[in-house]
Amino acid sequence: MPTTNEQDERMRKFKNKGKDFAEIRRRKIEVRVELRKARKDEQILKRRNICFSAEGSLSPEKEEKNMVAQLSLTEIVEVIQSEDPFLQLKAAQAVRKLLSKQKNPPINQVIESGVIPKLVEFLYHHDAPNLQFEAAWALTNIASGTSDQTKAVVEANGIQGLVILLSSPHVHICEQSVWALGNIAGDGPVYRDALIGFNVIPPLLSLVTPATPVGFLRNITWTLSNLCRNKNPHPPLDAVKQVLPTLSCLLQHKDKDILSDTCWAMSYLTDGANDRIQVVVETGILPRLVELMNNTELPILTPALRTIGNVVTGTDEQTQMAIDAGVLSVLPQLLRHPKSTVQKEAAWALSNIAAGPCSQIQQLITCGLLPPLVELLTKGDFKAQKEAVWAVANFTTGGTVEQVVEIIQAGVLKPLLNLLSVKDSNTILVVLDSLSNFFLSAEKLGETEKLCLVVEELDGVEKIEALQTHENNLVYRAALGLIEKYFSGEEAEDINPEAEQKKTLPFMAEQQDFYNF
Repeated sequence: MPTTNEQDERMRKFKNKGKDFAEIRRRKIEVRVELRKARKDEQILKRRNICFSAEGSLSPEKEEKNMVAQLSLTEIVEVIQSEDPFLQLKAAQAVRKLLSKQKNPPINQVIESGVIPKLVEFLYHHDAPNLQFEAAWALTNIASGTSDQTKAVVEANGIQGLVILLSSPHVHICEQSVWALGNIAGDGPVYRDALIGFNVIPPLLSLVTPATPVGFLRNITWTLSNLCRNKNPHPPLDAVKQVLPTLSCLLQHKDKDILSDTCWAMSYLTDGANDRIQVVVETGILPRLVELMNNTELPILTPALRTIGNVVTGTDEQTQMAIDAGVLSVLPQLLRHPKSTVQKEAAWALSNIAAGPCSQIQQLITCGLLPPLVELLTKGDFKAQKEAVWAVANFTTGGTVEQVVEIIQAGVLKPLLNLLSVKDSNTILVVLDSLSNFFLSAEKLGETEKLCLVVEELDGVEKIEALQTHENNLVYRAALGLIEKYFSGEEAEDINPEAEQKKTLPFMAEQQDFYNF
């Protein structure tokens, strides 16, 4: 038998008994750190500008014959110091061409040559827009590299010059500056906050107009997304409030790239404490995000679902706002989505809603979430199944006895018991915890023996007994506890069958065979 201390330890780690719903949700957030990272694997955080054309500047692959001849890096270092505007342009173009190579651009060699401060200086040559453009282009490609390479641009005071270029009268120079700043912001929270400190947001937002070309708007949105990214620390709340109205407008755009990056920005902004979630939900964008969860394009659906998933980790009120926006009408189809990654995200969102009060659990039932949940437990990808197991655990913790009855009647026991044979100890423990909760509900109804019979018929007793030899001590003790409490045969001897029948028959008639599977 597990000792009292061991039982208490397991209670602290795997049970929600005695905790309020805020605590349940908090622990759920802690356990599912992997999904809280809001990491966008599909997004390239930094982009090299290797094929760009604007106002007479051609891609490196198609330079006109009358362009200046290519210079070696040694020659560039010499020529770039000239005061001759033509030679300065020649040197800047040569640097840009070196850095625009598709394979292994010599970024480190360019940095070591010491030309970056000169390129930054060229950003201020307002009477030479072509020189500004070439310098910004070269700096864009340097900042597309590693953190150390980006650092070289920042330490040469490149941020200030690039922010100033956002107000250039030349659109192609503005866009090149946006691209470079997006690369710097994508490096991490330190440079993101440095950009915000240089007041990058107002001029950046001013570029978003109905007349802005779609291609340019994509770059602006991507840069805004990188300014919202990272959470150690999160972006300043004042900055978040600055960008949210524009992001809300961009969320109405038709272009899929703009929608994708805007949704990712929203997912980053909701990946935090409840006060940060509140700032986002107050914009009224939840119905639009739910609408985008119906999108067939994965780059849009995924971040929209992630954002809603983040929202439902918040308070019960914030979760209810997502429910009122229609999320429960979309989740069933996402739990059955052909992509397992979508199934996993949908199950994660469901598990957080199930961690709420019984009124929200009832809405899950009413909206038909139990059948697809059971399907996912039965035949889903294992990562999605793990999230589904958490949904069941939260359901059994916060639900009423009658709601627990409904999930059993939906057929959850068989797939849940089958998952006791997986290798993942944490998943097994959550399943055992759910089973314990099922039995607690059965005890309240005087239906313990009937539930024992059902578990036996599903070969559940053998599966639980097998875990008594499990290498994980917590698994062993949890399994032993269930066997000793419900399947040792001792309690059965104390039961008066006739008295038990009289006690349960009225209830059973009313509930139409409570445990009839």
